[in-house]
Amino acid sequence: MTTLAVDAKASGTITFGHLTVNRLGYGAMRITGDGIWGEPKDAEECKRVLRRAVELGVNFIDTADSYGPEVSERLIGEALAPYTKDLIIGTKAGFTRQGPGLWAVVSRPEYLQQQVEMSLRRLKLERIDLWQLHRIDAKVPVEESLGVIKKLQEQGKIKDVGLSEVSVKEIDQARKVIEIVSVQNKYNMEDREAEDVVDYCTKNKLAFIPWNPIGAGRLAKPGGKLDEVAKRHGFTVGQLSIAWLLHRTPMMLPIAGTSTVKHLEENVAAASVKLSEAEWDEIEAASK
Repeated sequence: MTTLAVDAKASGTITFGHLTVNRLGYGAMRITGDGIWGEPKDAEECKRVLRRAVELGVNFIDTADSYGPEVSERLIGEALAPYTKDLIIGTKAGFTRQGPGLWAVVSRPEYLQQQVEMSLRRLKLERIDLWQLHRIDAKVPVEESLGVIKKLQEQGKIKDVGLSEVSVKEIDQARKVIEIVSVQNKYNMEDREAEDVVDYCTKNKLAFIPWNPIGAGRLAKPGGKLDEVAKRHGFTVGQLSIAWLLHRTPMMLPIAGTSTVKHLEENVAAASVKLSEAEWDEIEAASK
């Protein structure tokens, strides 16, 4: 049985753009209602989660205007503002919401400009350290979507800019318009569709922020390789899944989310998981 230290600092640090943070962040999508819609069942517990995350060394929190919508950003502002100097809040825009589980892409320049201003207000910030385009809108040239963001960056309202759910080709296209420092795609031990994007980010020193980081599927089933290795050391499968991401590349910035303090502490402890290269190879072989 391995006793893990519950401290995000154990994950080491990552530098991208003008930002340096501990490599284990927190994703604030789950501090909303069912379907990422409306208020959470226990808003005070969600605020405790946010405060506890900071206490545990988490200094990167990821959110979006569409989580709730507005709810996640508002709770972060209420729970954590005024922010400590090293705490980075990353947010996104580019989705509108029509109800629980419903999302529609809208990245028109005037809409994005409005949403940046509203995010600043809800988060109680004068500048967003990391703003990310939640989705590229097929109806709007990315040059137009990011063109207005570049103007807001020049005005001092945004420090660094990232993308979400993009291909390597789309990243290259966006980088011709504005400096891109991060990419947020779905990625976990079992879902590796974004493998080429991870490699691109590693090569170009962009942060890769995986969403759905613990979606280990068949690998996590009782008796599976992940379950076997986890039990061998006294880890949870979730902890091992996060640790695998941290091991995958130094440009990885996992943002496992939760709405309970207990689960948060379990996730943060993943920063202290250490395995031999032989054990990582064993897990890698089982995942293919």
